[in-house]
Amino acid sequence: MDFTAQLAQCKLDPALEKWIKSQCEEAQQSAEKIAALNAELHSKECKIQALSFELAYLKRIKFSAKTEAFTIEQRDLFIESDTSDCTAIAAELEQVTPATPRTPSKPTGRQSLPENLPRIEHRHEPSSCQCGQCGKDLVKISEDISEQLDVEPSRFFVHRHIRPQYACRACDTITAAAIPPAIIDGGLAAPGLHAWVVVQKYLDHLPLYRIEQISARQGVTLSRSTLAEWIGRLGVALQPLADRLAERLKQSHVLHADETPVQQLDPGEGKTKRAYLWVYRSNDLDTDDPIDPIVVFDYQTSRSGSHAQSFLQEWRGHLMVDDYSGYKALFKSGITELACLAHARRKFFDLHAANQHPVAAEALQRIAALYAIERDTKEMTCAQRAMHRQQHAIPQWEAFHAWLLQKRKTTAEGGALARAIDYSLKRWPALIRYASSGNLPIDNNPVENAIRPIAIGKKNWLFAGSERAGKRAASIQTLLGTAKLNGIEPLQWLKDTLEKLPTWPNSRIDELLPIKSARCI
Repeated sequence: MDFTAQLAQCKLDPALEKWIKSQCEEAQQSAEKIAALNAELHSKECKIQALSFELAYLKRIKFSAKTEAFTIEQRDLFIESDTSDCTAIAAELEQVTPATPRTPSKPTGRQSLPENLPRIEHRHEPSSCQCGQCGKDLVKISEDISEQLDVEPSRFFVHRHIRPQYACRACDTITAAAIPPAIIDGGLAAPGLHAWVVVQKYLDHLPLYRIEQISARQGVTLSRSTLAEWIGRLGVALQPLADRLAERLKQSHVLHADETPVQQLDPGEGKTKRAYLWVYRSNDLDTDDPIDPIVVFDYQTSRSGSHAQSFLQEWRGHLMVDDYSGYKALFKSGITELACLAHARRKFFDLHAANQHPVAAEALQRIAALYAIERDTKEMTCAQRAMHRQQHAIPQWEAFHAWLLQKRKTTAEGGALARAIDYSLKRWPALIRYASSGNLPIDNNPVENAIRPIAIGKKNWLFAGSERAGKRAASIQTLLGTAKLNGIEPLQWLKDTLEKLPTWPNSRIDELLPIKSARCI
């Protein structure tokens, strides 16, 4: 029975009954207004939370390096300065303190010097072979060996090639040793100098004008125009090697992919425009069918997903990427998607760093447990790793999924926490796919590590001069980056390759590649 019927049974005065009804209607309208205001207030609270998170995040990005609190990098710098000052004071005290007999110091347990470094021996014999006390002959009983690390800065020197000419008196024929072919015929530079310039520019990220200044300090004139010409010729000569690395990369069934923006000069407009360096990296976990670690850079003028399609072409396998929509067309064509756990973790990390959110903290702990399981499988075979993941990782993922669904029900729409949870739930099948196998990676960190030197280089060279220059840089970065991944010294490899390349048969091009297997041929 509703309130109106109950009121009619009371048989009240009509005026009183009318007044009671009006009060009830006003109370109902007030309740509806309060509910609407509460909903609006809740929406504003969510918006405030989202804006507060975004503001805190931007402040942390923009101002964290300028705060008075020590960052890790600042603290390290302080420790380095403090150590240097203490050592300097000790040295000054030694100078002003009277000399005292030096007692043999105990071994400090310092790190031994690398065995691969060349050794120059200096033998220090006593000034006399007779004992200074009794005059008898000395007998060698042992040796005291100590090592010091030294360095010789880059030095320029000249190769003088002398080819005597001989003539035949009978037929007037002149004979002389032939000039071997080179990348740049009749050029000023030897392969070692060419290699040094390339490594300085693309691996050490020095602009050409700084290389010009370095050479000028030793009295050698290398103009920027000359250096630029060398780079152009060398880029053309090395391009087949980069193309071959791209072919070998696509022999892997699992790849990493990512992209990073770079600036390209637009002479017509007098400013720069955005281009992209696409990066593809081989998989390190495929121990049953291993390939040499390879990284390939592909320079393109846009971020269109068609560039990835053009590079991969008919390749089919598992591709580890972030959530960029440009890759979505690849997954419709038969490529299997792998999602990066590090990207999912970053959403919760940013939230926790902004306001110490307890839910974000628990999410980070759960993700840390998954990474701990992965560290335990580092030395395992693919079969062992698959079994370990089945036993330990999958239960963790199932518990994590149930926890995310539970937290999402009580999380307001539009907030930073909701976006972090939705990111993981949206990509859930791709996130957990690695756990069903032993050769699939958990994240995209290998390719991001390959991109990191490019980010450092951009601060030095600022922009690519043209699309052709960008593609040339990508090819050379492919070769040098792959050499580093394989533990090959890039400068020595490049010097050796430039010496061999002019006469090297194309059928044996794999022997010149900067990969481990080529070194064994």
